[in-house]
Amino acid sequence: MILRIFNKDLPLRNLLFVIGEGVLIYCAVLLASLLRLDSVKNSLLSGEVAGKALLIMLVCQACLYYNELYDLKVTDTYLELGLRLTKALGISSIILAIVYFCVPSLMIGRGVFFVSLAFLVLLVVPWRYGYNWVLKKKMFAERIMICGSGNLAQEIIYEIDDRLDCGYQLAGVISNSTPPSSFPREISVFPMNGTLCELANQLRVARIIVAMDERRGNLPTEDLLRCKMEGIRVMEGETLYEELTGKLYVDKLNPSWLIFSDGFRRPRMTRFIKRAAGVVLSSTGIVLSLPLLVIIALAIKLDSKGPVFFGQERCGQDGRTFILLKFRSMVENAEALSGPTWATQDDRRITRVGNILRKYRLDELPQMWNVLKGDMSFIGPRPERPEFVKKLSRTLPYYFERHTVKPGITGWAQVSYGYGGSVKETMEKLKYDLFYIKNMSVPIDLMILFKTAKIILLGRGAR
Repeated sequence: MILRIFNKDLPLRNLLFVIGEGVLIYCAVLLASLLRLDSVKNSLLSGEVAGKALLIMLVCQACLYYNELYDLKVTDTYLELGLRLTKALGISSIILAIVYFCVPSLMIGRGVFFVSLAFLVLLVVPWRYGYNWVLKKKMFAERIMICGSGNLAQEIIYEIDDRLDCGYQLAGVISNSTPPSSFPREISVFPMNGTLCELANQLRVARIIVAMDERRGNLPTEDLLRCKMEGIRVMEGETLYEELTGKLYVDKLNPSWLIFSDGFRRPRMTRFIKRAAGVVLSSTGIVLSLPLLVIIALAIKLDSKGPVFFGQERCGQDGRTFILLKFRSMVENAEALSGPTWATQDDRRITRVGNILRKYRLDELPQMWNVLKGDMSFIGPRPERPEFVKKLSRTLPYYFERHTVKPGITGWAQVSYGYGGSVKETMEKLKYDLFYIKNMSVPIDLMILFKTAKIILLGRGAR
């Protein structure tokens, strides 16, 4: 079964896995409490131990998340899983020690957490091995069939093959054309011969994905209608691609799909909440971070010649330009000879202090002033330079549509893809930006903030 959260697919088994792991951690703490504490039964009845166990569970699962233990691409080997699990539990111990030092009443009892670790390993490790086995066996996955073998079909096949936990199993492909050489050989390809519905029932398919690059004169309308009438779900490939990846298939996207698809709404309440939150968070952030801002300013002055702040013209909502503020992370007049250029990996123009600022996104702190002024929002597409916007608008389809909302300090593209320093990378970021604009809401903004905190803590994606 597939759930849709923020217009992205989330298999029910994935949600049950996370909930189940939380229950196991909770049970590990209760078992440790039963062994270590004489009065634990009375405490359990009163809810005292139960509440404290819940705190340990939440801290442990947060540390598991921040150590990428819910990303199966990262933990695809048992060695990596073991190393990250050890690291996560170590960080959990440190965090809980700090919490207990500050609020001693939250402690269950001496030694309970360390005994819990032993139970946790005994319960969680087999649970994770079992879950990986379920994924590799494609158990509880929804069987789908793709109609078409062009670029969109290949993209969908690649995403399903690359994501063990996507919740889909490809039963076959329907196509009259010869699949390209890059097409996976293990996938069964069937001709369009008027037996689409019979084949779908034979393969126990729950969903048919129409992913044809050219539909005119090729779409098996009668077959698809019959499948629909028999309860088989029929959907466009662009829609599945969006739900599967969290981005839009911009490459050959028909404008009619954008026009008639759900989304791209601008509720007045959402805009009010975003602006009010921006004013409160930016003003509060400026006041609270003032000592840090002073330290950064001194470090920049001591490290290299030039001003502390760096102002640069950027394109905002509806293409209006504004001056974006940043801490200077490059040498003075870095573009005097080269002109406007993207930063590159190991860019020699970046100063020693600048490397640290960029790694932890500290160079972006002055943009809280841009948010307070109303030029930007906390969440939105990153504002680009006018020189690049003119070039990219001529090259990339729907590029200027990203300027229909206010730009942000962070955004869906930043937490999903990272830095884009070329036209190809910018195209990928555009897919994520359009997904955000299409599905913009307060809950997805909160999720982006949560993911941004994770990226900053891990020091990833900077350039």
